[in-house]
Amino acid sequence: MSGRARHLGDFNVTSRVLVITAWAIPVGAAAAGAAYALLRLIALITNLVFYQRLDTTMTAPGLAHHSPLLIVAAPVLGGLVVGLMARFGSEKIRGHGMPEAIEAILTGGSRVQPRVALLKPVSAAISIGTGGPFGAEGPIIMTGGALGSILAQVLRLSADERKTLLVAGAAGGMAATFNSPLASVLLAVELLLFEWRPRSFIPVSASVLVATLLRGPILGYGPVFGIPSMDVHLDVTTLGICLLAGLSGGALAVAATFLVYFAEDAFSRLRFHWMWWPAIGGLIIGAGGLAEPRALGVGYDVIGELLSGRAALSLIVGILIVKTLIWSLSLGSGTSGGVLAPVFMIGAALGAAEGHLIPAGTPALWAIAGLAAVVGGVMRSPLTGVIFTLELTHAWNTGPALLIASASAYAFSVLTLKRSVLTEKIARRGLHLTREYSTDPLEAFFAADVMTTEPTVLRPGQSVQEALRHIAAADGGGQHLYPVTGTDGRLLGVLPHARLLSAQTGGTRRAAVDTLLESDALSVRDDDTLRHVAYVLAEHDVTQVPVTAADGTVSGLIALPDLLHARLHDLTEEHHRQRLLPVRPSPRRPADRHEGRRDTRAPGRAGERHHSRSRQRGAT
Repeated sequence: MSGRARHLGDFNVTSRVLVITAWAIPVGAAAAGAAYALLRLIALITNLVFYQRLDTTMTAPGLAHHSPLLIVAAPVLGGLVVGLMARFGSEKIRGHGMPEAIEAILTGGSRVQPRVALLKPVSAAISIGTGGPFGAEGPIIMTGGALGSILAQVLRLSADERKTLLVAGAAGGMAATFNSPLASVLLAVELLLFEWRPRSFIPVSASVLVATLLRGPILGYGPVFGIPSMDVHLDVTTLGICLLAGLSGGALAVAATFLVYFAEDAFSRLRFHWMWWPAIGGLIIGAGGLAEPRALGVGYDVIGELLSGRAALSLIVGILIVKTLIWSLSLGSGTSGGVLAPVFMIGAALGAAEGHLIPAGTPALWAIAGLAAVVGGVMRSPLTGVIFTLELTHAWNTGPALLIASASAYAFSVLTLKRSVLTEKIARRGLHLTREYSTDPLEAFFAADVMTTEPTVLRPGQSVQEALRHIAAADGGGQHLYPVTGTDGRLLGVLPHARLLSAQTGGTRRAAVDTLLESDALSVRDDDTLRHVAYVLAEHDVTQVPVTAADGTVSGLIALPDLLHARLHDLTEEHHRQRLLPVRPSPRRPADRHEGRRDTRAPGRAGERHHSRSRQRGAT
């Protein structure tokens, strides 16, 4: 690949980033509008069902006395409507939004049906407005993502660019719902993008910023759960208690995740159509509502009370038990609703309950720590859990406490549960999803590190017969592609071994090799990363390619198996253990026998390079 081609490639990448960023801006604006419409629709249905009034002001069930019949019947009827919408509208509206968005990215080429953009928020508003203990964020993630995907499908974009706009819409909707731009970008990176690259990070950030700016005039500028300023003293005792609070939050996260999939397995064993399952889930919700009516609905007002330390002990215990049970069990029915707001409430209730037992700190501090812990454990996104909590409350001085709580809950969840509430659903659909991000070993090595440095090369003017004799004498081994170089060593083209054999059997054995070569042959530079080499091999369906220096001279040949050297180095770095600093020798083990000996089992980068360059397949 020439320097000019490289420059043009870099320019095209940069221009595409700018183009996708330009499209992400209206996607963010549309996602903010969708978030506003969804929240107002939830409020309208809640007011109609529980208070029999036409009003779009956010409210919650349980603020006044309700008939027991209404508390039971409303979620059952809501679940029945959602089941009918899923059966005859789109099955994609089932679930809490994020696994469906992940599945669209992994298997659907980031394509979302346009009707999902309409049916998902409507079904979620019906489910939550009739008492469902869910959040609006999952549906808005799916709705905002659908808006970005629809725009990308109209335009002529690649699958990666569609993914970027889908995630830009999802993150924009999150930012507008919770006024949390940093957490929304982190959520996109930790859960949806599966990469951290400028090509996706910049457009998503632009969408989130636009959605956040538009949120102020339509939904308010302040934090969603702002709490009074706290005088927090994070001494060693308090931080140690944060560790225990995080472990308890992790245990609750594991229990809630287990309940979700226990319920899903139980519903899957029912002998009638899944269309009826949300109505049965509604019956569970109604039963819980009789015990604690304020566990119904999205419950932003309850979260605010818990985080500020104003909640009564009876409400704390009722929310902790009832909300956990009805959310976990009803979510398994396949109804429509998000997980974040219920997780916020459950985590805050756990922390508030612990605050009544812990002498240090304040009830508000432990409620905030419990929220961060349960988010970190349920979502398996510890950084998002911390940043989300800080942006929701503006309790910035609690950052170290939240980090300890969220990280310890995450550790407990990872060590005791194979998958999270999000990835378990993906795995049950037959998909493999990794949430571990690390440097690609192919990015850490260059072609010069693993190439064969003295491949068999041919010269112009050689006949086919001479070339074959030269190849046989050089004992080229696995080499089946031969660079043809001029007297100055510059690459003129390549000649596959199969073409030489064909020329010999075809009676043109005296023909010069330069009449048969491929003059537009592929090549890579010795300073290209192995990742770039892998892309070249895959794109052009070849297994070997010449390597050239900056001046165009052939410096080696790289083949597909050579790429495994980077993986081997990665495995060595992970599993090989050795002592690098000397210890005082004992009389029974002389130092000169063991210390200072070169360990040839685990060559480092320089050792691998020396080893690879010592491999020779022949000389000209």
